Amino acid sequence: MSSIISISGLTKVYDSGFKALDGVSLDIRQGEIFALLGPNGAGKTTLIGIVCGLVRPSGGTVRVGGHDILVDYRAARRLIGLVPQELTTDAFETVWATVSFSRGLFGLKPDPAHIERVLRDLSLWEKRDSRIMTLSGGMKRRVLIAKALAHEPRVLFLDEPTAGVDVELRQDMWRLVRRLREQGVTIILTTHYIEEAEEMADRVGVIRRGEIILVEDKAALMRKLGRKQLTLQLQAPVAALPDALARYGLVPSADGSELTYTYDSQGERTGITALLTDLAAAGLRFRDLQTSQSSLEDIFVDLVKDAR
Repeated sequence: MSSIISISGLTKVYDSGFKALDGVSLDIRQGEIFALLGPNGAGKTTLIGIVCGLVRPSGGTVRVGGHDILVDYRAARRLIGLVPQELTTDAFETVWATVSFSRGLFGLKPDPAHIERVLRDLSLWEKRDSRIMTLSGGMKRRVLIAKALAHEPRVLFLDEPTAGVDVELRQDMWRLVRRLREQGVTIILTTHYIEEAEEMADRVGVIRRGEIILVEDKAALMRKLGRKQLTLQLQAPVAALPDALARYGLVPSADGSELTYTYDSQGERTGITALLTDLAAAGLRFRDLQTSQSSLEDIFVDLVKDAR
């Protein structure tokens, strides 16, 4: 699959000396949903700002659809829609006017039919003649999304798009995101709701202290780093484990009534089968068992941990 965004050696050092990005290289594929995760201050918003032409890089290159963001700014920016974190709209304009104006900023001819589709998709059609100042926070967020889609971009950045919004808007947004991907639009998402990335993303990138520390297909990441646990509830508590079970790294509960076995997907079949065989040979019987698997949030927390 071809890349629609190619980032190479990207750096950003502010006048204060703070290095927000440190040699970031990243390719984002045409038509994928890419989740960019990282703690506060990791560089997510700076990276998005550079790609969208809002922040000037200190070094490196960025190409969008083959266009260099500095050399061929207009062509690159034309391909991009941005939904920022902040609610920034003209309070006195109507919904229809502000969304239509956003399309005109890119030199496109008016297209009322397209604007109507966008407003209907975002449940804004009934509010088209309302002034922005009269809308709720959730409705204003919808207007920002409509403005980003007004010029029919091929890349859509969603920077913390559902922070502080209601459940209805969140569900509407993800339905819209799925439709956009079906139309070939590339979605780059930053979010603190990691369950959204787990549900929606095709690939996940993790940024920490201005460096990309991991880029992986979500499914492969879950297989590779997702821990699985088997918890055995014993028929009778044990005070100590037999030496024959030492190799499994079993963790007993405080009262000795449960044993927890942690394993990865590669060792699932042989590990569990051997464990159950050795438990029986050691005379330990269990009355129930349950399995669990770490979520993307668990994996993310482990990845961004570092000593302070």
